[in-house]
Amino acid sequence: MPPYAPFMLLRPFLFEATSCASYLFGCTSQHKLAVLDPHVDLVEAYVDAARGIGSPIAAVFETHVQADHVSGLPEVVDRTGATAYLPRNAGVEFDHVALGDGDVVELGNTRVTAIVTPGHAPAHLAFVIADARRGTLEPWLVFTGDSLLVGDVGRPDLHAKGEPEPLARELHASLQKLLVLPDEVLVYPSHFGGSVCGRALSSNPFSSIGFERRHNAMLQHPDIDAFVGELLVDLPPAPADQRAIVAANRLGRAREPA
Repeated sequence: MPPYAPFMLLRPFLFEATSCASYLFGCTSQHKLAVLDPHVDLVEAYVDAARGIGSPIAAVFETHVQADHVSGLPEVVDRTGATAYLPRNAGVEFDHVALGDGDVVELGNTRVTAIVTPGHAPAHLAFVIADARRGTLEPWLVFTGDSLLVGDVGRPDLHAKGEPEPLARELHASLQKLLVLPDEVLVYPSHFGGSVCGRALSSNPFSSIGFERRHNAMLQHPDIDAFVGELLVDLPPAPADQRAIVAANRLGRAREPA
């Protein structure tokens, strides 16, 4: 086996075509890895990476039902036998474990804690990660999905059925839950600059809670009404084929050929 460090493994996968970020992470000492927000075009890469590391993929996490790309979750599950984890009330039609606020999944020494963060989608989770090998269960990083982005926050209209304001208000409350994390906690979102899921995303895909607290313009509004007003202005066009993508991701299979 390659001489990996005893601490938690974290490997980002950046898909430039749609500016999507997904992650392979977990415990190599107890051989339990997971993929977060997998992209259908990167399944082979996740499986190959896990094989090279020498630890199997035991779990697949989705922060929410994706609207801009087809998820790789079904194929990862089929190829590895991993358990699928999604937010409670995600509305999907395949076997999975539904997670609510504060639910914990343990991958060996890697502890994954779900935080309910609706706003971009009605059913959305962030995942706070701790590594017991560090001698503490203090949070090390957070996978924020499409809630807190680098330099921006997730748009609230894609899953809103024509009424984005209530979700915008929920997103404001969700961000407050993330901002109680310590400044040094690293932020790993599911999109970066170029994605249609935000308007002002940085081309730097990763950040920290403290940096976003100080420099993210959407976090500087004095009250919720100002936040909502700014968030609903100049929303970009929705992703191409959004309805077909969401339908495929709810069914747990790739889109049917045209």
